Amino acid sequence: MILKVGSKGKVVEEIQSKLGLTADGDFGPNTEKAVKEWQTKNGLTADGIVGSATLEKMGIKPVVTEEVIIPKGGPIDLSKLKGHVPDTVITQIPVVMEKFQINTALRLSHFLAQCGHESGGFKFVNENLNYNADGLMKIFPRYFPNKALAEQYARQPEKIASKVYGARMGNGDETTKEGFKFRGRGYIQLTGKQNYTAFDKFVDDDILTNPDLVSTKYPLASAAWFFHVNGLNAIADRGAGDDVVTSVTKRVNGGTIGLADRIKHFKEYYSLLA
Repeated sequence: MILKVGSKGKVVEEIQSKLGLTADGDFGPNTEKAVKEWQTKNGLTADGIVGSATLEKMGIKPVVTEEVIIPKGGPIDLSKLKGHVPDTVITQIPVVMEKFQINTALRLSHFLAQCGHESGGFKFVNENLNYNADGLMKIFPRYFPNKALAEQYARQPEKIASKVYGARMGNGDETTKEGFKFRGRGYIQLTGKQNYTAFDKFVDDDILTNPDLVSTKYPLASAAWFFHVNGLNAIADRGAGDDVVTSVTKRVNGGTIGLADRIKHFKEYYSLLA
């Protein structure tokens, strides 16, 4: 859930009450200003946008609407994906379509294209951190600026994740090994204790105690949650052009790595579903 200027509803009312404002449920400029001030005081990015981190810090549980939007022309025929997407993935799609509003052919095609690329064709649900020294210096140059240091961590996934993900994304420092405990899992590689904590609110299981559930039980749901809370449905709604796939990719990847493959998958799925 992402709330900003123009948003309305009960969650906005809760935010306004927390901020000592008139709780009219209308996220306007005054609410934005108060949110920025609150975020600054609480060590968050002061952008005036209320996402999962701000809601969690405020102690407000995000709400995902259960309304299902049926795309014009009728329900999506998921059977058309057979042979293109594994059956085990197809069986999980109806739940995420409803719960996270990935419920038009356009949104679903963008979503599956990103999942397919990030997971190597829906094959990998755990981040591969088994790097040699040269790989560490190439992938994580900030943390491994020289060969001597990289050699101390090479081929040791637990040590690598604990270092590169330590003291950020809600994880404790390297010594806590939370960087490894909350490493990338699922079809879009949910990463960091902060994200795991936020996603935990949307499932019945305790994934903070058993984070492997993200890869074994919730690989698609965790990806759909990420897609939803990061505003990717709205970006997907812009259309089927390569420029839109590029925008979605930048939000997911932080860059355009693998863009050609993501575009190829999007076109494949959209031709089947649209």
